[in-house]
Amino acid sequence: MPLVSYFPARIVAVAYQVEQDGVDYSWGGGHAGSPGPSTGTCRGYHGRIKPCPAKRTRGLDCSGFTRWVYALALGTDVLGPGNTDDHLRLLRRVSSARPGDLVFFGKPSRTHHVGIYLGNGMMMNAPETGAQVRVDEIAPRKDLVGFFRY
Repeated sequence: MPLVSYFPARIVAVAYQVEQDGVDYSWGGGHAGSPGPSTGTCRGYHGRIKPCPAKRTRGLDCSGFTRWVYALALGTDVLGPGNTDDHLRLLRRVSSARPGDLVFFGKPSRTHHVGIYLGNGMMMNAPETGAQVRVDEIAPRKDLVGFFRY
């Protein structure tokens, strides 16, 4: 793991800036060689919008979003191009969440969604095809895995 200072306030500030920029969701977006919006892929896509728009949509999926925000905030690509399971393996679970931590959903052995914890039960995330990066409540999701910190 590279030696990087962890600045939760900077992570949250960058997440809000990305939201203000109106970045679109794209299945598989943000997983190019470098972090940031990219066209996605339709491989594995099961979204409600048909046909899959990912190959023509420049944007981010949930793990591409967290990867980009962390890279901008920390100055290096600490999460890399992998998916939510790959990113989870780079982090440590915490019992008391702080803004800037990552919040994962699914099962501990197979996650399917990640967001950036903002505090007060809220997260910033790239939620689904047809949406943009936005703030959502964590509570309505029933498959919380937990909070993790770099």
